[in-house]
Amino acid sequence: MPAIFDHEHHVRDDEIDGLGHVNNLQYLHWMLDAAIAHSSEQGWPPERHLELQAGWVVRSHFIEYLRPAMAGDRIVVRTWVSDFRKTTSRRKYRILRPDDNTLLAVAETNWVFICYQRRVPRRVPVEVVSAFEVVEPDPAE
Repeated sequence: MPAIFDHEHHVRDDEIDGLGHVNNLQYLHWMLDAAIAHSSEQGWPPERHLELQAGWVVRSHFIEYLRPAMAGDRIVVRTWVSDFRKTTSRRKYRILRPDDNTLLAVAETNWVFICYQRRVPRRVPVEVVSAFEVVEPDPAE
């Protein structure tokens, strides 16, 4: 079970904006896709959260765009969990273009674990926490 997870993606033409590079909102989609893929790999796919009637929602995102991605690029969204608190977890990301070893963006998301019915934060269950290895400090620093 990988503590640091690499999620590969090929940039599609429909992800390109009027300036000829990937639209900023696509990075959020990639981050979400990578987080779901990592969680699924660790035994917590969306269906298991539905059974539990609890799961993650975004409280905040931070993204620093460093270099553009272009149509046809192969990118990797590298992600890991950097902490767990009572009802939250911070996940970090590095978005890379491995063909030329370029760092495109650094990002993080603060997730909140909620009860789906009441839509309020709840304590992260121990079985969720134990499925992930916390990686701190940031391996890229």
